[in-house]
Amino acid sequence: MATVDSVSVFAEGTFEEQVWLYSLHEDSFLISSKIQELADYATRSSPEDERATALQSFRDIIKLEEPIEKDQERRRNALTFMLDQTKSLGDGSEQEIEGYFNLLFSHLLALWPTNSPEIKHYVSSLLGVLASSPSEHSSVRYRVLSNLFNATPRNSALRLSIYTTLLQLTAANGALETLRLSRKDVEQWLQEWDISREERSQFLKSIVDAFIQSGQSETAYHYTLSYVSSLPSSSPEGQSAAIDAIALALRLPSLFDFDPLFKLDAVVSAQDHELFTLLQVFLNSGLPEFHSWLESHPTALEKYELDQAQLERKIRLLSFASLGFAHVGHDLPYSEVASVLQIELSQVEKWAIDVIRTGLLSGKLSQTTQSIRIYRSSARTFEREQWEALERRLVAWKAGLASVLEVVTSAQKRGNGSAVSEVVQQVTQTGESVKVDAA
Repeated sequence: MATVDSVSVFAEGTFEEQVWLYSLHEDSFLISSKIQELADYATRSSPEDERATALQSFRDIIKLEEPIEKDQERRRNALTFMLDQTKSLGDGSEQEIEGYFNLLFSHLLALWPTNSPEIKHYVSSLLGVLASSPSEHSSVRYRVLSNLFNATPRNSALRLSIYTTLLQLTAANGALETLRLSRKDVEQWLQEWDISREERSQFLKSIVDAFIQSGQSETAYHYTLSYVSSLPSSSPEGQSAAIDAIALALRLPSLFDFDPLFKLDAVVSAQDHELFTLLQVFLNSGLPEFHSWLESHPTALEKYELDQAQLERKIRLLSFASLGFAHVGHDLPYSEVASVLQIELSQVEKWAIDVIRTGLLSGKLSQTTQSIRIYRSSARTFEREQWEALERRLVAWKAGLASVLEVVTSAQKRGNGSAVSEVVQQVTQTGESVKVDAA
C-alpha cells in the first residue's frame, strides 16, 4: 500500500494559522490540495481496494467542471466525506495526527457557523474518535483538543463539550495537572459560554468528578461548592448534591471550615437529613454531641464512608479552636482543654501542637503555668456571637493603643525607650490597656 507524507502539507503551523491560511487562499488551489491530502491520510490505513474505492468517491465529489473553491456546497460535501472516513487517529506520526486534525477542524470551522447543528454533530463525532483512541497517543490527543478549544470562539457552546472531553481524558490517564485548571478560568468560561444553566451545572459536576478520580478530593470539594450552588436548592439534584458535599467535607481530614458549606441554600434545605445534623455538630458543638449523634445514627458512618476516629480528631481540633477563640489574648489552662477534649492532661501539649499545625490557632505553650497563651484562633462560624466578641477585642485594642500613645509620648519626653518596647509587646500580645511607669 502506498503512503503519502502529509506533514509538509498539513502539519505546519498552529491551528490558528491553518484557519487564517484557509481564509487567505479560499479562491486558490490550496483548498483542493489540502482537502486531497486529508483524503490521502484518512484512507492510508485502509486495505488497498477499499482505499481506491474511497479515493475515487472523493474525486467524484471534487472533480467537476466548476472549481471546488467557488462552490461551498461541494466543499462541504468533500469535508463531510472526510469526516465520515475519520474513525481513528489514523496511521501516522504524532506530528501528522496533530496536523491532520488541525486542518480538519480549520475546514470545519470555516464552512459552518459555530452554532449550527452540523458543526455540533461533526465536532461531537470527532471528540468521540479522540476519546476512544489508544492511550499511547495521549499527548497528541491533549494537544489536538487544546488546539480546538483555543481556536473556537470564546462564547461558543462547543467549548463545553471540547473541554469536558479533555477533562475526562486527562483524569483517566492521571494527567489532570497538565491542564492547570483554575477556578478563575472556570468562572470566566461559564460567564462567556452560550450554554444553559443545566449545562453549567453539568460542567461543574464533570470537574468535580475529574478531580475525585485523580485523587484530589480537596480541590474537588471547592468545585463542589460551586456545583451545589448552581443547582435549584429544592430540586432532587440539589438535595442529592448537598448531601454528597456534606459527606465529602466531613471525610477530608484537613478541612475545618464548614461555614461556606452551611450557607448554601441547598444544604440548608436538607435540614431534615441525618448528615445535616452532623454538620451542625461540627459547626457549633463538641465531642459529647458527636457521640450522641453516633448513638442516634449507628449505621450512618458506614453508609457515607466516614471514619469515626478521623471525625473525633476533627471535632476535638475544632473544639480546641473554639476554646482558643474565647481566650484570645489570655492564658488557656491545660485543665480546661483536657476537660473539653476529653483527654488526659498529659496529652494536651500533643493536641496543642496539632491544632497549631492546622492553622486553626496560634499561641505559646508554657509547661510552668500549664497553660497556652492564645495569640490568634479561628471561629467555626461567624454569627452575632462572634461579631460581639470581635467588637469587645477591638475596644480593648483601642484602649491598648491609647496606652501605647500615652507611654510613647511620656517616654519621648524623658528619653526612656525600654518602657515603649515593653508596653508595645504587652498590647500586641494581649490587646489590653496597660500602664507602664515611663520614669
